[in-house]
Amino acid sequence: MYKRVKLRDTVEVPPEDLADVTPGLVKRLLQDKLEGRMDEDVGSVVSVVEVNDIGEGAVVPNKPGVYYEAEFDALTFDPDMQELVDGEVVETVDFGAFVGIGPVDGLLHVSQISDEYLAYDGENNQLGSRESNRTVGTGDSVRARIVTKSIDERNPRDSKIGLTAKQVGLGKHGWLDEDHQKRERAEAGAEAGED
Repeated sequence: MYKRVKLRDTVEVPPEDLADVTPGLVKRLLQDKLEGRMDEDVGSVVSVVEVNDIGEGAVVPNKPGVYYEAEFDALTFDPDMQELVDGEVVETVDFGAFVGIGPVDGLLHVSQISDEYLAYDGENNQLGSRESNRTVGTGDSVRARIVTKSIDERNPRDSKIGLTAKQVGLGKHGWLDEDHQKRERAEAGAEAGED
């Protein structure tokens, strides 16, 4: 879920920029420091939006710059447990599909895609079922639920988000459309049979 939050952090202003410490300069330094980083409390910092307040500068012994504490607004992405997300499959592998959800990828394990057995087709870069001939591959849109979340602040690329698409109303968008059309035809047939 995307959120706009108020945060505080400290930035080092290099000596060459000390003559003109402006909100624009502090914003750029905060962007360089924080954007793309993961934090257990706020999730992934997508963008530093606006600097609201810059505190007094502090000098640290043996450091050339001056440190300023700033209060700012940031746009963050923090996926919630059990949240429904729509995303695009960015990669398929023999054990599942990686789905882009906002600025991070979640793993849709092969066991969590369908009740049917799905085999990996490396030539076509997709997972497919022999029973129903349904496939899911790179570029497909899917709807899934977040079932696990492990955030690694030190190495954001090691953060893990687990997804499931086995519940009703979840899965590849094309499959959901097919299922919806089948239900409508069944309902129309049932109504026609009542007449």
